[in-house]
Amino acid sequence: MNVRVFASEQEAAATCASLAAAAIREKPFLVLGLPTGRTPLNVYREMVALHRRGEVDFSRVTSFNLEEFLGLSPDDPGSFRAYMERHLFQHVNLAPERIHFLDGSAEQAERECIRYDARLAAVGGLDLLLLGIGSNGHVAFNEPGESLQTASHRERLSRESRHAMAAFFGEDVSKVPLAALTLGMGALLRARRVILLAFGADKAAAVTAMVRGPITTRCPASFLQLHGNVEVWLDTAAGRGLETSRE
Repeated sequence: MNVRVFASEQEAAATCASLAAAAIREKPFLVLGLPTGRTPLNVYREMVALHRRGEVDFSRVTSFNLEEFLGLSPDDPGSFRAYMERHLFQHVNLAPERIHFLDGSAEQAERECIRYDARLAAVGGLDLLLLGIGSNGHVAFNEPGESLQTASHRERLSRESRHAMAAFFGEDVSKVPLAALTLGMGALLRARRVILLAFGADKAAAVTAMVRGPITTRCPASFLQLHGNVEVWLDTAAGRGLETSRE
């Protein structure tokens, strides 16, 4: 893992957006894996700004989001699809037919996961994957446990994850769904390039376990140690447990 500690979250976010824009200019048909939650918000703002300045064209990019709450329809304000519309999709020229999402309202979750994996396989997998990390070490919604699943699947959300998502439900954790559909570890580890972002002191322990700790299902992000092209971009608070130099 190549670890970079930035002076601020904003600096890391701007650098990440610029890297994504450069990757799209180099490969206009890029397949991009996109996360949700608080961590990527500044990255999406920077991507929108770059697009408005004419520095990046998303028209031929294909996107796959990593997760969706189970039981929420795409137009539910609490859904991750609605989140992406608010923060990125409606502000850039991503073609609607190139936007891919797990459908949390699908009647058969298992069949929906199989459909999603098949669609991702059909385009050759992810070229560039942007990731966050949960305070408990989860990536996408692959939660710590006795085992991890390689394929997309239904996942019961941990208490930590539901509390982290409460801000998107009026700070009422009782409104956060109990489960989600998520890409599995296989799709994440097959991505050709991974940029993992982590900001804030509450992520420091998970970042240290991911980078310095053993590879264990108790910290799903630790499996990224097996990947040959992972960059971990942090602010100073998230990187305080690591011996790295500030960029």
